[in-house]
Amino acid sequence: MPMMDGYWFGGLVMMLFWVFVIAGIVWLVLALARPQLRGGGDEPSALRILEERLARGEIDVEEFRTRRAALHEMKR
Repeated sequence: MPMMDGYWFGGLVMMLFWVFVIAGIVWLVLALARPQLRGGGDEPSALRILEERLARGEIDVEEFRTRRAALHEMKR
């Protein structure tokens, strides 16, 4: 009888191992795809570019505020 308990425990451990491996793969795929799924991958970089343009003096503060507000409206 103790031999049967060992096989059962080993099978359970093997099953849990594969559940964790598959869950890890699913988590990784979702984590990598998350910006594309939300469609929000461009806004932070657009805002960053806008801030850089303000810092370089290419646009003034009023234009920066107008464009930032437009970015926030697009986000909604």
